[in-house]
Amino acid sequence: MKKLIMVGLMLAISMAVSRPTAAAVDWTAINPAMEGATSVKELTDCLECHEDYMKSFEKTRHAKYFKATDSGEGIVCEKCHGPMSKHLAEAESLLTSEKEPTVVSFEKISHHQKNQICMKCHESGLRMHWSGSAHEMSGVSCSSCHYVMEKKSAKSLFISEDPKKACTNCHKEKRAQLMRSSHMPLREGKMDCASCHNPHGGPGPSLLKTASVNEACYECHADKRGPFLWEHAPVRENCSNCHDPHGSNNEALLKIKNPYLCQSCHSASGHPSTLYDGSKLPGGSGGASAQLVGRGCLNCHSLVHGSNHPSGAKFQR
Repeated sequence: MKKLIMVGLMLAISMAVSRPTAAAVDWTAINPAMEGATSVKELTDCLECHEDYMKSFEKTRHAKYFKATDSGEGIVCEKCHGPMSKHLAEAESLLTSEKEPTVVSFEKISHHQKNQICMKCHESGLRMHWSGSAHEMSGVSCSSCHYVMEKKSAKSLFISEDPKKACTNCHKEKRAQLMRSSHMPLREGKMDCASCHNPHGGPGPSLLKTASVNEACYECHADKRGPFLWEHAPVRENCSNCHDPHGSNNEALLKIKNPYLCQSCHSASGHPSTLYDGSKLPGGSGGASAQLVGRGCLNCHSLVHGSNHPSGAKFQR
């Protein structure tokens, strides 16, 4: 027992030692007017001009964390806005002057500079793939999705209580797809975009948290994983060959209605190569009504995701 406790303590110590420290920010490079500025120790002067901001900020997760881990080096405001000595010394004159403030204003810096300030503390964990990610390369800043100065959401400092709005502000096409009849349960609040995607970057395509589309799907649809004795090639390759995960007006998120989805590949194999139409309905002259009634091809080939039956080569059993 004592040995286990010692091992646990050693692991905790090693993790604490190896934890990355916050990278220093070159404040002068962001705002040259801050050259020579030093940290201050008192919040009173900040409250004189920014009382409303300070009161709303006190309720946020950042404020509580900084208060709990205060090392006595500077004030909370300086964590994101840089050393304040020059700004406070010139505060009164700035009210009547057009001179650039000697502090970092997030309204006047680039997305790269904003992210640099945030990433000095948030560079590990889910953000480890941020550098070079699709969002970073597209000019998205942390403040596009998160709001620091006021608690607008219960978690993650999102700009809205509904985390989907942080994504759909830009991805309007996906927002429209979510309103279709067949959709993932995002509208019902049972999952959100981050259930499949890591907006800060990931190992897979389209910012997926997994290395492939199928691995993301298998996290919930484990029964479709296999291995199967008889595999269906497009299923094994990519679930999105047949399904649109963001929403569809066809059943089961299918991209195309059956039987036309199947015929996009199977146009000349086994069955007549002509498209099934109204002539194949019950009473029609074609005599192959099964291909159009109800679920189309799935009426016979029901195990399209794969079969383990010795006679399941055609996914019928």
